Amino acid sequence: MTQLAGKVALVTGAGRGIGPVIAQRLASEGAKVIVHYANSRAGADAVVEDICKAGGSAFAVQADLRQRPQILKMFGEIDRQTDRLDILINCAGISATTPLLGEVDQDAVETIVGVNLLAPFYLAAEAAKRMPDNGRIVNFSSSVAHFPFAGGSIYSGAKAAVETFSKVWAKELGGKGITVNTVVPGATSPGMMDGSPQYRDFFAKASPFGRIGRADEVAAVVSFLCSPEASWVSGTEILVNGAGSA
Repeated sequence: MTQLAGKVALVTGAGRGIGPVIAQRLASEGAKVIVHYANSRAGADAVVEDICKAGGSAFAVQADLRQRPQILKMFGEIDRQTDRLDILINCAGISATTPLLGEVDQDAVETIVGVNLLAPFYLAAEAAKRMPDNGRIVNFSSSVAHFPFAGGSIYSGAKAAVETFSKVWAKELGGKGITVNTVVPGATSPGMMDGSPQYRDFFAKASPFGRIGRADEVAAVVSFLCSPEASWVSGTEILVNGAGSA
């Protein structure tokens, strides 16, 4: 498949979890992929190596997305390595509980807000400056924005806000033919669920399919949203959670 031939895509959080699968899927369809990582350098390098071995093109960039100066520095590196950016996948995320009662962990709150809420805004602002007509921005929310749990107000709230971002940005960027949408995955592997095996059975039972999702199933939806076929899909969210109730 070459529907993304000639396109350049930035995938954040592509060193582990769902990100590597999305990066490899977009590369298989012809895109040159920029593999972002924060701390998972070995994972990002492995993704780049796999893409290149398969005949694709990719390179890795590093940034702590909690720090806007690092985001700006990362885009400087991107500008040095490529002269265009057609696709932004805001996939990077971090989850933690932040109970209202008891001692508030300010560092946890600021990290969740920084990575899940502020970073997508700063990344999209830089990407939009560089994006030609008919570009694509795909944000990531979470099913817990729709089915929240006690103790998860900051994470669920940040993800719900990202869905609103997509609706607003779709109106701001639609004049250039740029679409902006949100993918809303449920429990998925590889993904955050790999670090929470105690919840795997719970989420599997929450879906009538009796299982959690696969990262390639999420990547397939991202691929569609990045394709020419999705030119009339913008400002919306797509739940990829197997009709789950959690």
